[in-house]
Parts: sequence; C-alpha cells; structure tokens
Amino acid sequence: MFDSEIKNNCDNENLKSWPFEEARKLQNRKSDVITFETGYGPSGLPHIGTFGENLRTTFVRRAFEYLYPGRKTRLISFSDDMDGLRKVPDNVPNKELLAANLNRPLTSVPDPFGCHQSFGEHNNSKLREFLDQFGFDYQFISSTAMYQSGFFDEALLKILKHHEEILEIMLPSLREERSSTYSPFLPIHPVTNEVMQVAMEKYDVDAGTVVFKDHEGKFVEVPVTGGNCKLQWKVDWAMRWHVLKVDYEMFGKDLIDSAKLSKKICRVLGSEGPETFFYELFLDNDGKKISKSKGNGISLDDWLDFAPKESLANYMFQTPKAAKKLAFNVIPRQVDEYLSNLDRYETNLSKDNPCWHIHHGVVPVKTFDITYNLLINLASAASAENSDIMWGFLEKYFDPNYRRDKMLEELVESSVKYYQKFVKPTKSFRAPTDVESNALKDLFTELDACDDRETAADLQNVVFEVGKKYFEDNLKAWFACIYEVLFGSKEGPKIGSFIKIYGVRKFQDLIASKINL
Repeated sequence: MFDSEIKNNCDNENLKSWPFEEARKLQNRKSDVITFETGYGPSGLPHIGTFGENLRTTFVRRAFEYLYPGRKTRLISFSDDMDGLRKVPDNVPNKELLAANLNRPLTSVPDPFGCHQSFGEHNNSKLREFLDQFGFDYQFISSTAMYQSGFFDEALLKILKHHEEILEIMLPSLREERSSTYSPFLPIHPVTNEVMQVAMEKYDVDAGTVVFKDHEGKFVEVPVTGGNCKLQWKVDWAMRWHVLKVDYEMFGKDLIDSAKLSKKICRVLGSEGPETFFYELFLDNDGKKISKSKGNGISLDDWLDFAPKESLANYMFQTPKAAKKLAFNVIPRQVDEYLSNLDRYETNLSKDNPCWHIHHGVVPVKTFDITYNLLINLASAASAENSDIMWGFLEKYFDPNYRRDKMLEELVESSVKYYQKFVKPTKSFRAPTDVESNALKDLFTELDACDDRETAADLQNVVFEVGKKYFEDNLKAWFACIYEVLFGSKEGPKIGSFIKIYGVRKFQDLIASKINL
C-alpha cells in the first residue's frame, strides 16, 4: 500500500460526524448496490420532515461513497400510496370529496385539488417536485405500482405461507381488541374498493387466497397477489426491505418498536433487514409533532421564503437524535450557524464540517463578513421596504470593487422579508433608565470622534469602553439596553459591525431619536 493510501485511510478513520459513523455500519454489507430507502405516506401533503429524512439519508449515502469509493449506491423514495385513506386531512380543499372515499386506496381517492387522477398521485407529485428541486438523486417507487404489477407477488405468497409465524410476532404487540381481528393481509374489497381491516376467515396457501367476511356478512375470497391485497404496514415494511434488498433506512423515534417487529418479520422472509437509525421528531412552535394531515409547523416553502436552503440543510444536519422545533424564530440563528460553518471550512477543510455534507464536498467560498441577524437589524433600523435601501448601506461598507455575491443577494432579500413579516409587527421599544440614558449620551459623544473610515472592531471597542463605565459588572445589560431601546428587540447584531454598515452619523441620529438629544 502506498504512503498516500495509508494516510487517506488514517484520515478517514478520524472522521467522526454522524453520517460517517452511520456509513461505516454498511461496510460489510454484501449487496452489489447498497440501497438506501426513505418512506412516505401520502395521506397528506409532504412536509419539511419528509425533506429532512431524504436529506439526512443522502448525507449517509454520500459519506459511504466517500469512504468506500467504487461501491455503487441508490436511494429509493418509496410511497405507501396503496394505503387506505383513514381520515380527511385538515389542510386540503373539497373535504367532502375525500370523506366520501374513506378507506379506499389513496391512488383510488379523487384528487381534491383537481389536478391529478388521485389524491395519492397528487401528493406523490408534490414529493417528487421538492426532491427534484433540491437535486436529490433518487428512484421513486409507488406501492400501488409494485402490488398491481405483481412485483411483490412472490413475497406475498411467502407471507401467506408463513402467516402463522408472522402472527406470533405481531399479536403480542397489539391490544386485545386489535389482536382479535388482526391479519397480515388487508384485502381490497372487489366491489367497494375499500381496504378491509377485518379478520381472515381462511388462509388458503395452496390457492394463494384469503377469505374474509365483509360488512354485509358475505364471505369474499380474493388472491393475495396482483394488487388484490396489501399488507399491514409493519409487515409491508418488512416485505419491502426483503424484496428491494434495502440496506439502510432511518425513521422517527416513534417508530423504533415498529422497526424491531419489521426486522423480525424480515428474517422470517429470509433477509437480515437493513441497518437502521432513528431520529428525534420534528415539532411545531407549540412542541407538538409535525403532521402531514394537520399541516402544522412551517413548510419547506415557508423556510425558503426567508432563508437559503443550505441553512435548512444545516439545521437538519445538527444532532439528529435531538428534537427539532420547526418554527420561524429558529431561522435567523440557523442561517448564521451555516455562515459560520462556511468560515470554519475555509480555515480547516474538515469533512466533519456540515458544509462538506451539505455541498457534497464542493463547498463554496464565502466572500462577505455579514451575519443574517445583522441584516435583519439593518432592515429594522432603516425601516427597509425593499432590498435597494439595504444595498444603499452595504455598498458604502464594501470595497468599491466589490461584486455582489449571489448568496449575499439572497440573504439581503430574505432579511427584508423576515423583517417585514416577523420583526416590524412585534417591535417593542422601551424608554431608557436614567443610567442607560447617560450611557447612550456618552456613546453619542464618543462617536463624535469617529467617522465611517473606522473599522468595525474599532467601533465595537468604543461601545465596549462606554459600557464598562456604566455597566462594569454586567456588559450584557448594556447590550440589552442598546437592542431594546434603539432596535425594539430583545436581540441584535454585533454593534461595531452594525455601526460600520449603517454609518456613524446615522447611528448617532438613532441614539438621539430615542433619548431626545
């Protein structure tokens, strides 16, 4: 082995970020193509959590490809669109149309939006639309297509043959009432097209059929193949792992026990099942689980209205086993965290840096030293109605030869939108105390000796020195005074950088307007 190969192997062993740790679990898998899978239940519109699952799985996939070059991979995005519609979602039109089609397969339920042949197809298209928007490399698979084409037939007959073993696995996990009617198979009623959740009267292994009693008390016999039955979802999950040869799948914390049962069933079918990873749940602003049917929390489009997609990817990368609140107030901090990671990557080209994963190893160079929070506060101080006002300040701050950075342009546009939507309506200025008023007057006076040629660091030092006179033991209170009195906000930017961009004299005017100088 060459010295360069030895060094590369040693470097790889030192990579500790969670996607690399997960990727190492797959190094001994025997598959010719390592298959990663994500699942989607299209009973409601795809939400930001669905995006997160695909993104995080892609992080692991790319880490695996880096550690084990030459090994082939694929990502399957599987839609369980043959599942029955159990309830009408809150966030769709024409609810009465859906109510009239409850318990039918999602791909047999009319589209309440009126643009696709079925509700399932509508939601599938939305899933693919935003996966395509972010350049995911994936293979979309429809459950309905797999069942109806006969692709799953061999496995379905095997499940019929081993249904007693599967029942032994499943029944102890169910409540008594549920276990009395439970079957691995959910037959599709040949007349009503309903997905029937009823007890099986007979399992006929030789004929490849099941018999059930319908709502009218009639005995109905249907094949388990050809799309005439689907499986209960834990059994379906196991069957999918077996047939598609899935090597890796992640899921929410609430599915841990389900995954354990599915792995046991997978072994009955003759497969070891995938390596798995659970993540904590995504929560709305009230701490409740994000739901497709309720549409609570913020959507992918909501986030992208106020921040670049890389900031969302940065948020998804962080501590996946910690619960994530998906609310508008987390956006500014995540943008600045992403920008900080870009800076860190430039000085230390670590593949454990989230930016390496977000950009698949091709990390852009950041050409500006401005935070998103600073831009929001600049928009607030300037009462910015559009980005032109912002650029009027920024172009004085930058070198005359500075060329507008595409990333900064996006941040400027987003910061104005964020200010208009969330900051402007909630601004709450307070009057300064006597001590604070004297400190602000002193700051005004000290700034007389400064002009716009001063560096941000020099201006920050002026602010510090004034604060030490009046808030020696509590500089935090000094900056809280500046934010609350001058900006009407609990938080704010680094003051030196803000003064540099906003202008020394304009900042003095801001002070004067609040303390009646």
